[in-house]
Amino acid sequence: MIDRYTLPRMGAVWTQERKYTAWLQVELAACEALEEIGEVPEGVARHVKRKIKIDPDRIAEIERVTKHDVIAFLESIAEQAGPKARHLHAGLTSSDVLDTGLALQLVEAQEIILEDLDALLDVLHTQALKHKDTVMVGRSHGMHGEPVSFGFKMAIWYEEFTRQRKRLTAAGEDVAVGKFSGAMGTFAHVPPRVEKTACTKLGLRPAPVSNQVIQRDRHAAFLSTLALMAASVEKVAMELRHLQRTEVLEAEEYFSPGQKGSSAMPHKRNPVGSENLCGLARIIRANSLAAMENVALWHERDISHSSVERVIIPDGTILIDYMLVRLTNLLKRLVVYPERMRKNLNLTGGLIYSQRLLLALVKKGIERKAAYEAVQRSAVKTWDGQGNFQELVARDPLIATRLTAAEIRACFDPQAYLRHLDHVYRRVFGRSARSRNVPVRVLRTGRQKPGKKKRT
Repeated sequence: MIDRYTLPRMGAVWTQERKYTAWLQVELAACEALEEIGEVPEGVARHVKRKIKIDPDRIAEIERVTKHDVIAFLESIAEQAGPKARHLHAGLTSSDVLDTGLALQLVEAQEIILEDLDALLDVLHTQALKHKDTVMVGRSHGMHGEPVSFGFKMAIWYEEFTRQRKRLTAAGEDVAVGKFSGAMGTFAHVPPRVEKTACTKLGLRPAPVSNQVIQRDRHAAFLSTLALMAASVEKVAMELRHLQRTEVLEAEEYFSPGQKGSSAMPHKRNPVGSENLCGLARIIRANSLAAMENVALWHERDISHSSVERVIIPDGTILIDYMLVRLTNLLKRLVVYPERMRKNLNLTGGLIYSQRLLLALVKKGIERKAAYEAVQRSAVKTWDGQGNFQELVARDPLIATRLTAAEIRACFDPQAYLRHLDHVYRRVFGRSARSRNVPVRVLRTGRQKPGKKKRT
């Protein structure tokens, strides 16, 4: 269904092998930093790197005895690298390795999610331009309000996911920190310059201060950002579910040849993709709450956060990766029905133009209360099936004496509601607001630049 998942990049970030590779990167960076200040003989890190092959099965075998994952990891290295391996982990504690290694994995995960967001933004941009003038009814409380365009909805979603991208960039910077400060975080057995050098080698920033762990508000912010992103995915999916309802049917998910909607009812075409996304958003929200619970630990640390993070961080990043890709594919292949939109626009017999009538009367000098009641009189009759709203308005004694037939007709023009869309689009899309063929690439800073033209 989603071709990209034949090669699950995000899943690979959270394998045992990748975790242990990150740990090895951390140990080697620390060892190299210690070599540079003469605390460890020169060439140890190079020797270990040459000798070591990560073997998750062997590490698991050792851990069954030691009941300690980092010790099992170090013993597996010593088995392969020999006596020189004794210089690894000098002055460090397990959390130096665990937390800094986790930062490396989170940086990788963030990069994948940023790519997902860019792909989604491209699709939203394309659809927003394509349907800029596709008029439909806007709804509040689920009831018909006033005309909007389908592209206008897409522009709102685009701008929202642009904000989510900025939030993820900031949250990613929060977790892209390492620590090499030892058991209580006081650098009692390794000098601060080792931390600075090692973090630089790993592409991380040193945490300005830490106890035995990197503080978990950072990770909570990251998971909360994923939860916000999932909420936006759910928002779009919920709208698509409503638009696909039989009574509405203004847009629907692509229904492929041979696809089935129900085991019992052959006619069914259900919004299963959107429903799936709404359900998965609940999991990511729950994960963010668990991350909040991890912030408060006993004294300089306990490990109550560790078991939680082994679930919520891989699950959260894998799920949001899946959700963004699925939503992108869903929107790319979305089936839109402009004729049905126009039909629904006229469903209330013109009632959706009541505010323009009200304002037109006020401009003619009628007191607002009297104008409101005059328009509402005809609206009530229309609701009760006593006639077409425009015709009833034209016969109202107050309205007919203040507005000409042409002025009344002008109040019922749906295009009047879209006359400022160019302005809105320029604010959202910048220079690419007028072209359907220029995808928008959002930079890390949140700025926008046009990409290459796509073939039409």
